[in-house]
Amino acid sequence: MINISPRETTTRKIPTFEEAAKFHGHVCPGLTIGYIAAKAGIEKLEAERDVDEELVTIVENDACGVDAVQVLTGCTIGKGNLIYRDHAKQVFTFICRNSGKAVRVALRASFSIDAIDPEVNKLRPKVMSGTASEEEEKEFRERMDGISKTMRETPVDDMFKVEFVDVEIPRKARIFNSLKCVKCGEMMAESRARVQNGEYVCIPCYEE
Repeated sequence: MINISPRETTTRKIPTFEEAAKFHGHVCPGLTIGYIAAKAGIEKLEAERDVDEELVTIVENDACGVDAVQVLTGCTIGKGNLIYRDHAKQVFTFICRNSGKAVRVALRASFSIDAIDPEVNKLRPKVMSGTASEEEEKEFRERMDGISKTMRETPVDDMFKVEFVDVEIPRKARIFNSLKCVKCGEMMAESRARVQNGEYVCIPCYEE
């Protein structure tokens, strides 16, 4: 007889796309990129959604998809396990502290959102500038939904390069002492304090 632990019999539950869209506020291709990337990453790691920094995610953009990453992985800025690198690239790295494994998910250059529905390019400038009619805005939203649906039906490997990588696992978030800025009087983390004329000041006051 084979003994199976409760953890082994538990089905991994990944939040739905609808849950991610509710958190983000609307459906768009950017959110969809983040959702598919995060789903691919945590499935490859065979990891559960983060509770207390078991996972770490490094995102290389600050676009819509990061919201989906937070919903699926549980990694957040507040917990210190969502790390943002301003590279303006649709690249995501998911790290599991327990296993020591890391998966990098990068959008392929060959994948084009605009190629799915070229008509969106005609409507986008009007919608973004606020000059679109109600009918045009409705059509734009419907087309965006259609693009997202098509993306979610596309094989992951057609959209992303998914691979295990070697990375240095970031240490867990630290709690720092607080200091008072001598200029504005507001409190700040000791790790972010700046020294000016021999006294501690916050970054905004330092940069004045």
